[in-house]
Amino acid sequence: MVESRAAAVQELRARFAAGQTRPAEWRAAQLRGVLRMATEMEAEICDALHADLGKPKTEAHVHELSLIKSSCLFALKNLKKWMKPQKVPAKLMNFPSTARITPEPLGLVLVISAWNYPLLLSLDPVIGAIAAGNAVALKPSEGAPAMSSLLAELLPRFVDGTCIKVIEGGVKETTALLNQKWDKIFYTGNSRVGRVVMAAAAKHLTPAVLELGGKCPVVVDSNVDLHIAAKRIAAGKWGCNNGQACIAPDFIITTQAFAPKLLESLKKVLEKFYGKDPLLSADLSRVVNASHFGRLKGLMDEEMVSDIVFGGQRDEQQLKIAPTIFLDVPLDSAIMKEEIFGPLLPILTVDKIHESFGLINSMAKPLAAYLFTRDSELQNQFEGAISAGGMLFNDTSIHLTNPYLPFGGVGESGTGAYHGKFSFDAFSHRKAVMNRGFAGEARARYPPYSAPKLKILKGVLEGKLGDMIQAILGFPRGK
Repeated sequence: MVESRAAAVQELRARFAAGQTRPAEWRAAQLRGVLRMATEMEAEICDALHADLGKPKTEAHVHELSLIKSSCLFALKNLKKWMKPQKVPAKLMNFPSTARITPEPLGLVLVISAWNYPLLLSLDPVIGAIAAGNAVALKPSEGAPAMSSLLAELLPRFVDGTCIKVIEGGVKETTALLNQKWDKIFYTGNSRVGRVVMAAAAKHLTPAVLELGGKCPVVVDSNVDLHIAAKRIAAGKWGCNNGQACIAPDFIITTQAFAPKLLESLKKVLEKFYGKDPLLSADLSRVVNASHFGRLKGLMDEEMVSDIVFGGQRDEQQLKIAPTIFLDVPLDSAIMKEEIFGPLLPILTVDKIHESFGLINSMAKPLAAYLFTRDSELQNQFEGAISAGGMLFNDTSIHLTNPYLPFGGVGESGTGAYHGKFSFDAFSHRKAVMNRGFAGEARARYPPYSAPKLKILKGVLEGKLGDMIQAILGFPRGK
């Protein structure tokens, strides 16, 4: 196995060195192949997602398949524009010259995926890497074995398998891959493994994108449409993999006065979504495995956590936990110290809504921060006060569907970003290129140096002489 992995990496590097992945035609053909796979193999993909997570068919399409198709189409539409060198102004010191920034592929990249959205989080970064012209090794998560196996079977049938490879395995195999030299590593997962990935990358000075997570807060002001707010919070929390999502609401902050109204509205919405016994609902994903079920059970049963105010039903055999809400849990409880990544939702209360700012800022920077309010001034204050990977007002999670916005973390929630053009940029090097003619020699540039030469050089480099000449010629500086 170790030899076959090394051979696979060696072949990928050789194919990239031969220039096979650079042409626009090759890139477009691979993107069309991924799109064709997502279209033709919908049933098999939905079956794998259900096997791994009990994911409802609607969630499989809306949160994974449709987003992959959209990502492919967006890249195909914009590929030539993204690949085109960007012209930039030249300075007087460089006259006569032209300057441009040319995007070039980094080379051989490793994408390590996560289990909670095993199709989306595998293929979305791969789409960016392909568009940028790289050779790619994809390591799907062993936590979603059905999808990992399916990707290993399907992807070589739809793309160039000599330049894009799926390498399966667990911790041992991932460790072996990390010991190889890569030109970029893209990891999605938790911060503990993220530190391992970054340490491995540092050995080769390999740049890494880390898409991690964190405790995403939801601040709910009283100045809202309460029913709509409750539906959107519930959809973002329990309608996204039953809370097993990096941008799912992790906890709510609202005022003591408003908490009872919010809680009552959430109860009504959840009963409408999943019925009186949510464990019987086909629209609620299960917990991924017994280990995560035990972890969530431990959070629920912690002695210092206050009584459950809604939900709490669980079935260990089916690995299902109902939407569960807590009220005013202690800040030093485990449920408030670690990312929940499941169907549990604490509500914290404050006297005044602005007190939420300090509470959020006392924690690690989240991947996403949400605020529900009609108050535009409160929105401005929230945006200025809270550092987060992304921010969304009056909804949850859907900001990731906009390909014109970067998606990524900050601080503990990650480093780097992707989606749309940002995916292309994540796997590209922006190469500075200048082209000079042989005319326009400036004697002041060369030894022997003198005071008059220095005066001329300072005038040119500091812009004074350039400003004067450009003013005389009658065109704006920098054009």
